[in-house]
Amino acid sequence: MPAAVYLGGGDMAVREVPVPVPGPGEALVEVSHCGICGTDLHLVLEQYARPNTVLGHEWSGTLAALGDGVRDDGVDGWELGARVVADATPGCGECRACLRGRPSVCLRREPTDFLAFTGAFTQYKVVAASRLLRIPDGLSMRHAALTEPTAIAIHTVHLAGVTPDDRVLVTGAGPVGLLTTAVLHAQGVHDITVSEPAPRRRERALAVGAKAVCTPDELLPAKMGQPVEQPFTVAFECSGHASAAEQALDQLDYAGTLVFVGTGNKMPKINHNRAIIFELTIIGAYNYDAEGFAPALELLASGALPLDELVEADDVGLPGVLDAMHRLAAGDLAGKVMVTPAAS
Repeated sequence: MPAAVYLGGGDMAVREVPVPVPGPGEALVEVSHCGICGTDLHLVLEQYARPNTVLGHEWSGTLAALGDGVRDDGVDGWELGARVVADATPGCGECRACLRGRPSVCLRREPTDFLAFTGAFTQYKVVAASRLLRIPDGLSMRHAALTEPTAIAIHTVHLAGVTPDDRVLVTGAGPVGLLTTAVLHAQGVHDITVSEPAPRRRERALAVGAKAVCTPDELLPAKMGQPVEQPFTVAFECSGHASAAEQALDQLDYAGTLVFVGTGNKMPKINHNRAIIFELTIIGAYNYDAEGFAPALELLASGALPLDELVEADDVGLPGVLDAMHRLAAGDLAGKVMVTPAAS
């Protein structure tokens, strides 16, 4: 089967790889769509990924084969052709992190190997049948591939404890910032300002629920020990840029909250004195709530999200993955880019 394989040195190419065989309790999924994630950009463009790796983890697909022990009846089991996504790996349910509703950082889980991938930029993928979730009727396959990043956005908003009374800043209007903005708006938070340097992305932010947009240079630095003229109560840093994190901290009001969402390779300088004087809360949002992906599927199927604005109009085949990554990194594309392996 064809796969978009990372070769090393920031390069990718389509190569033929063996079709995996599902073992007991597993299912073979034919990948319909797979979104390009910011993690994929870091791994490829910053050359962190291991050579000969197949990336891609935001996917939807149909069941193509079932391993032993997976019932093929469509009632208590699964039927071939069922439209599915794979749920998050659950935590132990008993440790301190799990009891606080944060199974993504379960204390009894083996440390994550962030470079180990058996990804979905390819035609077929094997998944544990216990993790399968059925895609609701009426939700398209390309929009169902937003399930994983939508679950992250839900977790991010939940961790921040945002209410409709909050004045919210989102820095970065790439796919992560747009989804965060859309989920905030769907949950009744409407006073949202998005800071973004790219004009196309600022326009898209308004389309998905932002009340206002600005460029980063419009966010003026705070004076020592004083709030800015129009401070925010919560800020979501979604760009991964150190300068954006530093700006977001400056924009917060007393008792404000800064949530780190986007990852980056340059570390910001945190003004700890300001954090102390203003009693700011700074938190990182890693993955998902304890409910896993089911709430994300429900939200995607509800009609409450502007799905077409969150996804780029044109899908790409496997040969177009690397070019799409470069365009996303440059800010030429705003929404999620979907990869369609079958088109290759």
